[in-house]
Amino acid sequence: MTTLLVALAIAAPQDGGSLADLAKRIDGQSRRATSTRRENAQGQYERTAKPVGDLLEHSNRDNFRVLPGETHVLMDEQGPGVITHMWITFLGPERQDWAPNGSATHQDMLLRVYWDGSDKAAIEAPVGDFFANCFGERRSVVSLPVIVEDADSYNCFWHMPFRKSARVEIVNQGTQNINLLYYNIDWIKKDSLPSDTPYFYAQYRQEYPAEGGKDYVVLETTGKGHYVGTVMAVRSRSPSWFGEGDEKVYIDGEKDASIWGTGTEDYFLSAWGLQTTSTPYFGTPYFDQWGIVGGHTSAYRWHVNDPLVFEKGIKVTFEHFGWISPDENKENRAMSWNEREDDVSSVAFWYQTGTPTFAARAPSGPERRLPNIERTIVYARDGMQHGEGAAEKQQLDLYPGAQMLYMPKSAENTFIEIPFEVTKKEPLRLLLNMTTSYDFGRYQAYVDGVKVGGVMDFHSVKVESREFHLLDFWPDVGKHTLRLECVGKRPVSDGYYLGIESVRLRERRPRVFEMGWDKDKDWKKNPVLYG
Repeated sequence: MTTLLVALAIAAPQDGGSLADLAKRIDGQSRRATSTRRENAQGQYERTAKPVGDLLEHSNRDNFRVLPGETHVLMDEQGPGVITHMWITFLGPERQDWAPNGSATHQDMLLRVYWDGSDKAAIEAPVGDFFANCFGERRSVVSLPVIVEDADSYNCFWHMPFRKSARVEIVNQGTQNINLLYYNIDWIKKDSLPSDTPYFYAQYRQEYPAEGGKDYVVLETTGKGHYVGTVMAVRSRSPSWFGEGDEKVYIDGEKDASIWGTGTEDYFLSAWGLQTTSTPYFGTPYFDQWGIVGGHTSAYRWHVNDPLVFEKGIKVTFEHFGWISPDENKENRAMSWNEREDDVSSVAFWYQTGTPTFAARAPSGPERRLPNIERTIVYARDGMQHGEGAAEKQQLDLYPGAQMLYMPKSAENTFIEIPFEVTKKEPLRLLLNMTTSYDFGRYQAYVDGVKVGGVMDFHSVKVESREFHLLDFWPDVGKHTLRLECVGKRPVSDGYYLGIESVRLRERRPRVFEMGWDKDKDWKKNPVLYG
């Protein structure tokens, strides 16, 4: 990967962005806006004061805490100039000594950048999504314009010119503090910029769920420029594969799209679906599980060598079509061409001259959080019964509350039982939120004595969290019981243990209820899991 990145960097056609460009004359003076400690004569922080460089410990306090609702200014400088690099880091959301109550997620942190004193941000996106990290999850990214090293060092190398001024700020729209916020923003001060220099823009938008009857719009703007990138996140609300929809790009106001793709995964330069990867020009930083209800996928595509050029305007859209299960299809059959109702968000990246006409603005922090799709959550810690062996509550960073760790010594008489209650007859997806680990066993699930799904293997080299989906059904109103019986272990596993956070009943799309294909079917005679 390193060799490939170096080779591509040499060939990259960006002013000042390749080794060949370093042999060319570069005008201007390098500058940096930074979180380094600065103090006035009274010993208080002052952004315009000189950096503190003494031997006292407070000289190393190069970070900030941003309270909920507050805005922190990272850069406020006069031009002309060009931002060439941003580096940002901060604590993750998990509890730790520096932040016993946890910290804001990067989905709650809204990045805004203003050029030349405009009252409308040219860049407006959650910090995570801007750096191709969606859903508030931290993932590594290794690409040319964006690098997130070890999932916590956020870098971008987009060149961002400005004539009069540049103001970069982060708004904490969460309920927890932003803790230990460090940053460096490198820029070059110029004497002037060519009159036709375009500005850099990035805009977030979302649809929870994608609106029926029309394509999802990533960007629509008038002016002259070139489109340079897309970040997209999809939380699936139906079983099966969401990504059959094509990208459709309309150039200069044309009625019919002159750029029409062959599928979502194809636009993101993969094939036959998406899987976790990171390359210089495209990647999928987050892909949890294939085809489940509630699965998460985020991907990026940078048009560095192939920008989409427009003279008068551009409209970038995606169809939201894909496979779907029979109980959600009007013909009661599985097929590949259905308009899906998944939760979609995106960030468009582009350069243009003139004032963008894209009206989309980022929703507030609470509105950006994905809606809850759980009808019922029964935490194992609140009432789990078990067979031979001990069980205890265990707090892991994987979950906000404790899981139950069951520790049998063998597979004999080894089981757990968790009751759950249904208050309305409706279509639901039954699943388990489980832990996998190096000493865990293999278990079979039963619901009310009925065997559902196959044997589940909870062994993994690392301690991880994973959902295990069991059943799509219309359960009767009343009390039910989920039972897991141990059936052995893999030879490489060190034990028969089991870790369970919860049993969940997840809602299906409203049209499953309206169609009612499976309403009167006896799920006990034929347990079904659509995928």
